[in-house]
Amino acid sequence: MQVANDKVVSFHYRLTLDNGSEIDSSYQAGEPLKFLVGQGQIIPGLENAMIGMSIGESKEVIVEPAQAYGLHKKELVKTVPRDQLPSDIELQVGLVLTGQDEKEQEYELIVRSFTDADVTLDMNHPLAGKRLNFAVEVVEVRDATGEEIKHGHAH
Repeated sequence: MQVANDKVVSFHYRLTLDNGSEIDSSYQAGEPLKFLVGQGQIIPGLENAMIGMSIGESKEVIVEPAQAYGLHKKELVKTVPRDQLPSDIELQVGLVLTGQDEKEQEYELIVRSFTDADVTLDMNHPLAGKRLNFAVEVVEVRDATGEEIKHGHAH
């Protein structure tokens, strides 16, 4: 059976950046990642590259930013007055904060720089603008159940 729409796929992966640093791996957790193909549960470039793979097959996949977390957008980097953040936060460059929009949806902000008066926050995904290198191995492929298709995710 091959990876295709409406299949549930379990796969192991290692994710590295161009500099060779490993930033994520399913092997650390010991469990493969499972997803329902065609539901946008993993980045498009990786999902598209896995179409047609079979159980036991391995592949190296390079995903460009546009097919991963997008390009880094300068308009998503904002400088705000320091007093707009809670006073008990100990600021550090690289600190990840959680914000909330008007609809109470949470999003992450990364502290890029700060002074006593201002803080520069980046609302881009941490991997925006980066090319991602995956080593993937398909562990299982099965037909999705009607319930999984209806719910849009693997159970």
